[in-house]
Amino acid sequence: MNFVRQQMEKALGLLVQELASVKAGRANPAIVERVMVEAYETQMPLVELATITVPDPNYLAVTPFDQAVLNPIAKALSADRGLGLSVVVDNGVVRVNIPPLTEERRLELVKLIKQKAELARVMVRQIRHDKMAEMKRSFEEKQIDEDSRFKAEEELQKMTDEYNRKIDGLAEGKEKELMTV
Repeated sequence: MNFVRQQMEKALGLLVQELASVKAGRANPAIVERVMVEAYETQMPLVELATITVPDPNYLAVTPFDQAVLNPIAKALSADRGLGLSVVVDNGVVRVNIPPLTEERRLELVKLIKQKAELARVMVRQIRHDKMAEMKRSFEEKQIDEDSRFKAEEELQKMTDEYNRKIDGLAEGKEKELMTV
């Protein structure tokens, strides 16, 4: 069951990463870390090309490790319409202004959060399904008895419920953060 718990933890970790990238009206480096930038004749995530700092709650400062990628970084950040960010190049630093969220945009982001949470729940259910199938095979091959199988399935369901509660808690927390003006 430890392996199953590790897999469910990974699913939870992915949700945490996804939720961190959802803009909540104030500057957060996770918003732009995974934006792909055309640099050195390949696509690279921004976090590998620059330092991202939060000098003010309303903007991010992106300082490239190599000034040659300054304009490609600015171009990639400007082109990402899903983020809706305004970008200014200033003295070797890309300043990313974080506009305040409108009520309509907040509601769109809440829908997005719910979708991401549902994907995490689907991952957890798939992990449970795979383990249940494995236990069924073990029972049919007489490797475990019926009581052991029943007990293991019960424990697996409790673990699944636990991770679903964690997913719900994360999603609700992010929704509250978004809806707080």
